[in-house]
Amino acid sequence: MKPSVLLVAFLLSAIAGLHAAAMPSVGSDSTRADSRSLRTRGAVEGLLRRNPPRLTFNPSEITPETFPAWQAEMKSAMKRLMRHPKEQAAAPSLVKRVKRSGYTLEKWESYPLDSTVVPFLVLIPDGVDASRPVPAALCIPGFGQPKELLAGERLGNFSLDGPADTTAGVNAMALHYVRHGLVAVAVDNPSCGELSDDGRFDYLETSRFLLEAGWSYLGLSSWQDRVILDWMKTVPIVDKSRIIVSGFSLGTETLMALGLLDDSIFAFVYNDFLCRTRERALVMDRPDASGVRAFPNSIEHLIPGFLLEFDFPDIVAALAPRPVICTEGGMDRDFEIVARAFAAAGAPDNFTWHHYPAFADPAARVPLHAMPKGIDRATFFRLANVDPPSHYFKSALILPWLDRLLTGRPAEPRKMAENE
Repeated sequence: MKPSVLLVAFLLSAIAGLHAAAMPSVGSDSTRADSRSLRTRGAVEGLLRRNPPRLTFNPSEITPETFPAWQAEMKSAMKRLMRHPKEQAAAPSLVKRVKRSGYTLEKWESYPLDSTVVPFLVLIPDGVDASRPVPAALCIPGFGQPKELLAGERLGNFSLDGPADTTAGVNAMALHYVRHGLVAVAVDNPSCGELSDDGRFDYLETSRFLLEAGWSYLGLSSWQDRVILDWMKTVPIVDKSRIIVSGFSLGTETLMALGLLDDSIFAFVYNDFLCRTRERALVMDRPDASGVRAFPNSIEHLIPGFLLEFDFPDIVAALAPRPVICTEGGMDRDFEIVARAFAAAGAPDNFTWHHYPAFADPAARVPLHAMPKGIDRATFFRLANVDPPSHYFKSALILPWLDRLLTGRPAEPRKMAENE
């Protein structure tokens, strides 16, 4: 028997074991005949269970004729949830320009809110000018990744003094793009890098104050990046009809928000696994040895009312017909639903997805239609086909996809290096 088949058999057996053990889920108290929850956590989980997302993409209900109306509702809901200001405080301004090998690096400042400064980096390939505008990529990093890392610069070198980082790693997203001939724009997430509290990445405190003010971390991050995205459309060297939003990990959340808010975005690079974050919150509640149940997301991920409207696969589905690549797998169940959305939008070839190498063989994936209840984080990742140590920017998948997308010609096959 093949190892992948053995793995699937083991996981199916483990799932059956969870049910056989009849361990009560936190969402219900099995000691009561009336099925009422005694645990407060179970009671409030029940609120979410009894209120499924209003705009879930249902392939049996949403047809090519009704797809535009559903998509319009998705966009309207995202606009309401993100609560963006009507306008930025001032136009971005250039701070510094330095030469690098094969490209020019510029530092700019944007001013999305009164009394705020949000720096960003722009990487421009040699030979590009206003007479020959080129596609551009807005590069949004993951948790704890400053813009300097994306640009291949030395961490903390906000003044761009001295040389670039000679040991730039695989997650130098913007550096990959500029070397591929695109203008690349690298940003910081709120409370990270140059936007941190004297080097302390205070995501939680920032999110707390935002929630207290009736906003959210994603609302702020998507507004900051939207201001920069709008600026990119005014830059003469950028082909504004070919702007790509590329998100890594945490950055995929901003990507999804921008995708529903801005119809002019040409394509999307979704570099993370795709899951139903609502389902993840409800099933991943197996207590540890001390009785503590996990919470899947910290508060920078939380937007009041978000999961009553839609979930991540619904948002990716609503990006159709614009091209999307997902590079780090998830459940085939969700990919099949998104694929049907792209078919309903008349662009079945515009959605591309890849699994982690560990789950590339279909025999290594468990064919689930719903996650079992009462599982821990490690089990969730296995059943969702996620390989956390292999979470990185998948340039070997993304750059050939971009070549096909931007030129219409098949790219030369590119072998994935061991560290890619």
